[in-house]
Amino acid sequence: MKIKANKIYPLIFWLIIWWITSKLINENLFFPSPFITFKALSVLIFKRNFLFSVFNTVTRVFIGLIAANIFGIIFGLLSGLNDNIYKIVSPFITIIRSTPVISFIIIALVWFKSSNVPIFISFLMCFPIIWTNIVEGFKKVDTKLLEMCKIYNISTIKQIKKVYIPSLIPFYIAGFNLALGISWKVTIAAEVLSHPAHAIGTNLSDSKIYLDTPELFAWTFIIIILSYIFEILITKFLNNKFKKFY
Repeated sequence: MKIKANKIYPLIFWLIIWWITSKLINENLFFPSPFITFKALSVLIFKRNFLFSVFNTVTRVFIGLIAANIFGIIFGLLSGLNDNIYKIVSPFITIIRSTPVISFIIIALVWFKSSNVPIFISFLMCFPIIWTNIVEGFKKVDTKLLEMCKIYNISTIKQIKKVYIPSLIPFYIAGFNLALGISWKVTIAAEVLSHPAHAIGTNLSDSKIYLDTPELFAWTFIIIILSYIFEILITKFLNNKFKKFY
C-alpha cells in the first residue's frame, strides 16, 4: 500500500498545482483546468479516428526505432572492432548531432511522402544514440580478458560472444531507453510539420489551428501516457532478458 501511495501522492500534488494555475490564469483558451482537459479526453477517445491515429503514430515510432537499433548495433560493432570504420562513421554522427531536428524534417519533406517523414526522423535521431553507446561499451571492455584471448588464440566470434557482448549490454539498454524517449518526441514533431493523415502529431497541429486548447492538452496527455507505458514495458522486458549480464 505504501508503494502505491508513494506513486499517487506526487500525481495528486501536480494535479493540484495544475488546477491552481488554471484558476489563476482563468482562461481555458490559454491554460485549461484538469477537469476541462479530462472532459475533452473523454470525448476524444470515442472519436472514430482516435485509435487509428494512435496506431499510426506508435507504428512510426517503432519502425524508426527498430531501424535505428539494427543499423546502430551493426555499425557500432563494426566501429568498435575496426578503428578505420569508426573514423568513417564518426563524422556522420557528428553531423547528425550538430544539425537541428527541424532542418532534417524540412529536408525529409522534400525527399519522402508525409507518412514516411516521421519514420525517417525517428531513425535519424535514434541511430547516433545506439551507435554511441555500443562504441562506448567497447571502450569499457576488460583489457585483461582481451589479452587472455590473444594469448590463447580465441577467435573473434568467440571474443564477441563471451567478452564484448556482456560488456555492451548495459550500455545498449541505457542507449535504448534514451532513444525510446527521443523517438516519441521527434516522431510527433515530424508529424506536426509533415501532417500525415490520421496521426497524433496531425491532431495536435489541428487543435492548435482551431484554438482547441483542451483537446491539445488531451492529446499531450495521451502522448505522455503512451510514452510512459511503452518505456516501462520495454525496459522491464530488456532488463529481464539481459539481467544475467548485470
